[in-house]
Amino acid sequence: MVVPCYNEQESLPLFYKEITRVSHEMSGKNELSFEFIFINDGSKDNTVKLLRELHKNDARVRYISFSRNFGKESAMLAGLKASKGDYVVILDADLQHPPALIPQMYEYVKSGEYDCAATRRISRKGESRVLSFFARNFYKLINKISQTQIVDGAQDFRFMTRQMVDSILDLPEYNRFSKGIFSWVGYETKYIEVENTERVAGKTTWSFQKLFLYSLEGIFAFSTAPLAIASFLGVLFCIIALIMIIATVVKTLTVGESVSGYPIIICMLCLIGGLQLLCTGISGQYISKMYMECKHRPKYIVKETEETKTQGEK
Repeated sequence: MVVPCYNEQESLPLFYKEITRVSHEMSGKNELSFEFIFINDGSKDNTVKLLRELHKNDARVRYISFSRNFGKESAMLAGLKASKGDYVVILDADLQHPPALIPQMYEYVKSGEYDCAATRRISRKGESRVLSFFARNFYKLINKISQTQIVDGAQDFRFMTRQMVDSILDLPEYNRFSKGIFSWVGYETKYIEVENTERVAGKTTWSFQKLFLYSLEGIFAFSTAPLAIASFLGVLFCIIALIMIIATVVKTLTVGESVSGYPIIICMLCLIGGLQLLCTGISGQYISKMYMECKHRPKYIVKETEETKTQGEK
């Protein structure tokens, strides 16, 4: 089980209690063994201290602590790389992803009919109307402009086979958008519909601005439609300009009216200038992604694990 953590000192004791209950229940019925991989994503609170204590008391608990906050995408990637099991579960530590669903997810995947079981929110209770509006329309937009279809309301809470995990790890890209990656690799996925669950403790760090930037990451990662839009706008305004030139010349020659309209010219210049900057900005976003990929920087830096900590104590 891969569990990204960022400032989860309040949630971790409750999460650990619930996850051990579920694992004990599943072990008794199916003779399964478990490992819990917690990724401390540069937390500012006592998260890493709690993880050290959990490891001392439970050998199944492993942890990876980053040198700073690299983001949830990097945390999930680190957990997937460190995982050893035949099945891998990704879930959050705030209990918004109920561990009680894991036995049901296991049965779906164990049957062989599915390679992955995931949850899908069918309600957005507890979210602001503005956030819900943009979230719904994001899925509509990206599914129209991308060949990779992302299920509306799909969460990162997933139960996957080792084959699917290995396929995800084969994608080395720096700019990661896991919701798109999960869909891009394919495999049969069973979606379980759930109601939105609020955090059991603590406060979310996902602001509207962060979610908006994350949605842009998904659009630029799985669609080149914005570049096509920029090209379309360029062609469209060339045609409009040509029509206006012809209309002005014809009007001047036939009616004899002098060319005027200074305010219209200024407005058109501002409009066209704005569109040029927009198109340049779109191109710049793709170039910046390529720039980051070409640097080959690590996606995260590990400061400490349960193994290095133990070796240091010895």
